[in-house]
Amino acid sequence: MSEEIYDVAVIGSGPGGYVAALRAAELGLKTVCIEKEASVGGTCLNVGCIPSKALLQSTEYYSFLKEDGAIHGIIAKDIFFDFEKTQQRKSEIVQGLVGGINMLFKSQKVTLKQGNAKFLTPSSVIVEGGGSSEEIKAKHFILATGSEPMPLPFLPFDEKRILSSTGALALSAPPKKMVVIGAGVIGVELGSVYNRLGTDVTFIEMLDRICVPMDATVSKMLLQILKKQGLKFHLGAKLLNGSAGDTEVTLTADIDGKETILNADVVLVAVGRRPYHLGLGLKEIGIATTSKGFVIVDGNFKTNVPTIFAIGDLIEGPMLAHKASTEGVAVAEIIAGQNPYINYMTIPNVIYTHPEVAAVGLSEEEAIERGLQIKVGTASFRSNPRARCVGYSEGMVKVIAEAQSLRIVGAHIIGPQASELIGEASLAIERHATLGDIASLSHAHPTLSETFHEAVLHAKG
Repeated sequence: MSEEIYDVAVIGSGPGGYVAALRAAELGLKTVCIEKEASVGGTCLNVGCIPSKALLQSTEYYSFLKEDGAIHGIIAKDIFFDFEKTQQRKSEIVQGLVGGINMLFKSQKVTLKQGNAKFLTPSSVIVEGGGSSEEIKAKHFILATGSEPMPLPFLPFDEKRILSSTGALALSAPPKKMVVIGAGVIGVELGSVYNRLGTDVTFIEMLDRICVPMDATVSKMLLQILKKQGLKFHLGAKLLNGSAGDTEVTLTADIDGKETILNADVVLVAVGRRPYHLGLGLKEIGIATTSKGFVIVDGNFKTNVPTIFAIGDLIEGPMLAHKASTEGVAVAEIIAGQNPYINYMTIPNVIYTHPEVAAVGLSEEEAIERGLQIKVGTASFRSNPRARCVGYSEGMVKVIAEAQSLRIVGAHIIGPQASELIGEASLAIERHATLGDIASLSHAHPTLSETFHEAVLHAKG
């Protein structure tokens, strides 16, 4: 019997890895996917995007009934939030989606191997798990092992008092008091979850605004809204030290130039993520990485070792699940001999707070830094009839276009269903649409999308 050699071996089954494996199989390539965890799906599905959105949705319903139900004629008394049931629902959603990926692997004939992979040569890895080991050989390898939460040197994760995002999603009950280090996307989303459940949530952020690099106007508006919801922020602050005891965490921070002591039941450290490739043996086979640990690739996702490619959070760029999936499709097509194209300007970024925030393309600041002459249009959801009917009209749409060509180069939305509205802006940028193109497009009435149309008209003048 001849030795089995795969056309493609994907290491990691997150949104980049499993999509790459499926696309490679669809293109007729013999494919294996290697996953070290018991479940496929990676961080996003198991301990990231999906479970956090499940908790955000459940707590948003709860908050709505408590705070806003009455304006719709829904009078709810003695509402009780069953946190255990919510966590159970979250787990069921995750398990269902994990099962879906497993079914797709079977239907597309993708072989799944469980275990830790380590390179022996640029064309082979050893996979160890469950007390056994197996050598796997392939013509091409795709690295898709993602990223991990970044700890603070003096405040390592214990997932009891000092939490990463993973630990924050797995609490058995809402804490009374939480301090969040870092007011980025992960921090404000998870802070919002527990704030809605009565937790006293305080942020320590070293920058002077939240959710950088979001457009400054949108960032400022989101900060004001979150403060009204009860979240507390210390901006331009620096965490100096901290220690975890049996019952609480004590932090020392420089806030407004004064050394301040803060106490909390738990601390969520959300200062960023770093590429994860521990144990893969990349150094041993000569894979080049940056000083921050990112795998260096060319325009076709190929590393300096010709048989090995890398995508997603392992390489530089925004750490977004959908960015990884887009790259997963592209790298599989490249290996199959095709010439895919990715326009990174059209990859949106979303924050699932209430209201949601979404952006694509350039911010006003980025456009100016690039030396572009621009036209900016804004429109408020306060004048949108559908937003009034929904019962939430706070927020706005901001559109940025080149002044001479009138081509749309950026859009920023803060308001109801921003995550669903941003797709029109992404398509507009991808197709080089002008303000006139969108202005002449009829938008259904009444819809939230009319506010995007109004912002375009404002920019067009």
